[in-house]
Amino acid sequence: MITLEEFALFVILPILVVAAALAFIRLLRGPSLPDRVVALDVMNTLGIGIMGTYAIATDHAEFLDVAIALALISFLGTVAFAYYIERRV
Repeated sequence: MITLEEFALFVILPILVVAAALAFIRLLRGPSLPDRVVALDVMNTLGIGIMGTYAIATDHAEFLDVAIALALISFLGTVAFAYYIERRV
C-alpha cells in the first residue's frame, strides 16, 4: 500500500515540476505581455503547490509558512502587473 507521503513525493511533485517547466516555456515564448504575466502567476501558484506538497511529504510545516508568504507576495505582484497593463493601454 502506498502512503500519502510516497504519493506526494513520487507522483504529485513530478507533475507539478513538469507544469512549472511548461509555464516557464510560455513565459519565455509568450507573444504578449499579458501572456507572460499569466505564465508568471501560474509559476508562482505551482511553486506554492510544490512547497505545500513537499511539506506534506517531509512533515516540515515550516514550508507552509513560506508558501503563505509567497502567495501574498504573488497576489500583490499580480495586482501590480494588472494595474500596469491597464495604465499602459
